[in-house]
Amino acid sequence: MMRGLIMALAFAAAPAAAEAPKVMRLASLEWLPYVGTMLDREGWSGHVASMAAKPGGYQVRIDYFPWTRAVQLGMRDAQYAGYFPAYYTEERARQCHFSVPIGSSNVGLAYLKGTPLAWNTLQDLAPLKIAVVAGFSNGPAFDTLVREGKLNIDSSPNDMLNLRKLLANRVDAVVIDKLVMRYLLLSEPGLARERDRIAFHDKPLAELPLHVCFQRTPQGREMQQAFNRTLRDMPLKKLESEYFQQLERKAPVTR
Repeated sequence: MMRGLIMALAFAAAPAAAEAPKVMRLASLEWLPYVGTMLDREGWSGHVASMAAKPGGYQVRIDYFPWTRAVQLGMRDAQYAGYFPAYYTEERARQCHFSVPIGSSNVGLAYLKGTPLAWNTLQDLAPLKIAVVAGFSNGPAFDTLVREGKLNIDSSPNDMLNLRKLLANRVDAVVIDKLVMRYLLLSEPGLARERDRIAFHDKPLAELPLHVCFQRTPQGREMQQAFNRTLRDMPLKKLESEYFQQLERKAPVTR
């Protein structure tokens, strides 16, 4: 009896053990080199999310799905805090709490060098068959023309399939992030052998900030605020440059 009392008093007097990190579960897609299970620290966006969440006592866990499914689960499933990396749209802003940017995406058009692509306005693209990833936003102006049926769109689940369509002459151009294209042409053997045939147009469609889209709940708001406090002080451009230099050194090159 006395021994038990002494042990109880000892435990009461001991400093409280550090609390286990709270889990911030995010839905995402395999979007290399931004997010992916095979990448160091689960990709650049995964790395930033983990760094931003940690000071608030959160540990990020990423689950991977096709993009449209990731958005549905991130917004509606109580197991998730939200989804990422997401472009800002007014529609999404009504549905979730956006974080401050975790980076940015240079979105443009990939095309075959043997078939030069010249365009000045989006209306100039109307005669072309353009591949996009289903569920992706590609900038307000482009998205508006798509909704109005003024652009000929061919949707696929991911960027790699779209680049393969381009190489097979099934589409005239591909809407893609510049860094994603660069990484895929370095790392995917089937694409790497053909990479000298593909170019990225100098004229961008959009420079789009990337965000975490937290659920519009009190807990989601709390996570967003903790996340943002850290993000605002992070030197993202410097960290991004270092991360992608490291990825390029490690990426397998097939000739």
